[in-house]
Amino acid sequence: MKVYHRIVRPALFRFDPETIHGVTVRALELAGRVPLGLRWLAGRFDYRDPRLESEVFGLRFRNPVGLAAGYLKNGRAVRELAALGFGHLEVGTVTPLPQAGNPRPRVFRLPEDGAVINRMGFPNDGAEALLSRLKRYGSGEIRAQVGVNIGKGCDTPIEEAFGDYERLLRQFHPYSDYVAVNVSSPNTPGLRKLQGKALLESLLGQLARLKAQLCPETPLLVKIAPDLTLAEIDDVLDVAGSCGIAGIIATNTTVSREGLTGPRPARSREGGLSGVPLRQTATEIVRYIYRQTAGSLPIIGVGGVDSAESALEKIRAGASLAQVYTGLVYQGPGLVRAINQGLAGKLEELGADSLGQLVGTEA
Repeated sequence: MKVYHRIVRPALFRFDPETIHGVTVRALELAGRVPLGLRWLAGRFDYRDPRLESEVFGLRFRNPVGLAAGYLKNGRAVRELAALGFGHLEVGTVTPLPQAGNPRPRVFRLPEDGAVINRMGFPNDGAEALLSRLKRYGSGEIRAQVGVNIGKGCDTPIEEAFGDYERLLRQFHPYSDYVAVNVSSPNTPGLRKLQGKALLESLLGQLARLKAQLCPETPLLVKIAPDLTLAEIDDVLDVAGSCGIAGIIATNTTVSREGLTGPRPARSREGGLSGVPLRQTATEIVRYIYRQTAGSLPIIGVGGVDSAESALEKIRAGASLAQVYTGLVYQGPGLVRAINQGLAGKLEELGADSLGQLVGTEA
């Protein structure tokens, strides 16, 4: 990681973040096509320790570190990213039809704060393109569990949103280990209205009934915003409980700019903020959900995870799994190994047999 910090990151940060992201994904794809490329990636970045394994919402995870939605919008380089040591990868957000998203530039680094602001707006190649890529992978070819994050199209009215989610669940349940319902991105107009109790109850209730018919064994998760009030979170939990939702992903990006210290023009940009400034808020929401559900509803903690310490913070607050994204931007591909290695070291220090023993210990 020292080489990344001293040489690679300064070079990358000279260019537009979205451009660099595209180059990185293409480079990973090329690495996977080279003979022994996947083996080299795994040998360099993967880290295995049976104490990090866990079973969450009926799935077996080799470690708790996942890649948050947004990085693999179109399902490229899935095998290669799994070889970096992730326990799970969340693909998407995918919409039924291809869409361009918001005008560029739409991703902005805030190095002083270890943060990123994005106003992407679900740009993706559409469901058919992602489906064709996921179909290429054979059983056992991907080392990580793969979730598909689904969202409504930008032109779909809120009252017709179920149609989009229904179509996507029908298409992707055979090719995903879990499905995440995204109702919390701040960059699709009106989307967050779906977190309101009445609309959410209608949407998740219909999806739950469809899931019972199509894929009763596929876990259905919902991803929530960090900007909800505690009362609104309670509403989400009530709906999740009544609809049999398997878990909560907490949280998406925030529209708050509280605590930012970088130049004002950068931090005043529209979009969702991720990274270090979101860490405490996301952790407190994880802790609140764990307490309110007495640990009965599995949580994936997201927001400011950029080290073993910050991952452990989410786990002790009540998260069974943690996801990274912005941390990769600032820490590089060695981050996943560093987190897993650090967590294993902590288990050794505490004399714990499994990571599950630490879940919720500081809730």
